[in-house]
Amino acid sequence: MTGAVGTIYSYPNNPRVAKSLIAAQYNNVKVNVKTDIEMGKFNKTPEYLAKFPFGKVPGFECKEGNIYESNAIAYYIASLKKDSGLLGKSPIEAAQVQQYVFMSDNEIIPAMAQWLYPILGFMPYNKNAVNKAQEDVRKVMTILNNILLKKTYLVGERVTLADITVFCSLLQLYQQVFDQTFRSAYTNVNRWFLTLANKKQFKNVLGEIKLCEVQAQYVPPKKEKKEKKKEAPKAKEAPKPKEAPAEEKPKEVKKKSSMDLLPKSSFNLEDWKRFYSNNDTKPNAVDYFWKNYDAEGYSMYRVDYKYNDELTQTFMSCNLIGGFFQRMELLRKYAFGTLIVTGENNNNQISGYFIIRGQKIPALLEDVPDYPSFTFTKVDSSDPKVKAEYEDYIAWEGPTFNNTTVVDGKVFK
Repeated sequence: MTGAVGTIYSYPNNPRVAKSLIAAQYNNVKVNVKTDIEMGKFNKTPEYLAKFPFGKVPGFECKEGNIYESNAIAYYIASLKKDSGLLGKSPIEAAQVQQYVFMSDNEIIPAMAQWLYPILGFMPYNKNAVNKAQEDVRKVMTILNNILLKKTYLVGERVTLADITVFCSLLQLYQQVFDQTFRSAYTNVNRWFLTLANKKQFKNVLGEIKLCEVQAQYVPPKKEKKEKKKEAPKAKEAPKPKEAPAEEKPKEVKKKSSMDLLPKSSFNLEDWKRFYSNNDTKPNAVDYFWKNYDAEGYSMYRVDYKYNDELTQTFMSCNLIGGFFQRMELLRKYAFGTLIVTGENNNNQISGYFIIRGQKIPALLEDVPDYPSFTFTKVDSSDPKVKAEYEDYIAWEGPTFNNTTVVDGKVFK
């Protein structure tokens, strides 16, 4: 190889950069990669923005100019040697190569991200979105499996940028979630993937690729229900000196929720949440609740998931609760509740109790996408049976659960 044709700026192990580096291997050109950069700072400096105005990473700098977007960088490097065939050997092949590049960005990457990123902690978990992503990935894999039934490569008879791009887009899926059971349905794609993985140009960039043995799963954060540490009292701050009057700006008027306009309640929800978090549920928190609860200012609901017969793994049921609670964030200052998973794998249920400000289901809850999947049944909090069941649910134990097992759950507080 001769001198470097340019420098790529990126964070370490960026799979989007691998496309360019594999293309460089085929074209026998050298590309420098600078990974000792601090994301969020380096790519926001005036110097970087002067070269790459959107601050995107990776960015590629060479004598001829600067390029951002990983596909554009890979295209440039693939074009440096005309007889390598990476961009196709005819106009129709060139168009087909671009077809797979676009397909990869539109059909694989979004679904891959929605499936993997919650597992890796890069984005919140959303059960419905993950299920949809898995369906989308299976659809793409089925189509590719049919395409590769009688073909060694995606375009023509040699490796092209189409193969490199699609391979890199599927790489993390093959490493993280495509276990043996999943892969067994896509033998043609597997053969194609392993053919590429064993080529020296791919190995020189990616090393030995280990296929997934156990499918990675989303693990929800530990529940904080039993946390009893009290916050240390904050030291009083000295009063700040008054600043000289400046030009006054009109104050932003925040629109009040209809729930803020309800008659004042004697029950302080935030005090209750703190007491519940920092004390034993039975008898301390239970006694506190019934001593202070305002049945006129709040309403109580028994909550049941409508589709318990569709639930499978208990951890997935708990994830479903977590996603529901995340999307209820705007209701947090007006409600408290718990949803519990009981039973066992392939035979479990989601149920619980909520108290909500006011005497009817608020629009803030009705607007949550998951709300139609749950039944909120208003109950009489003075009924001894309701009281006993409510106490067991907020304690996650008691006679209510004598005939079943409390597996997990979450508290909305």
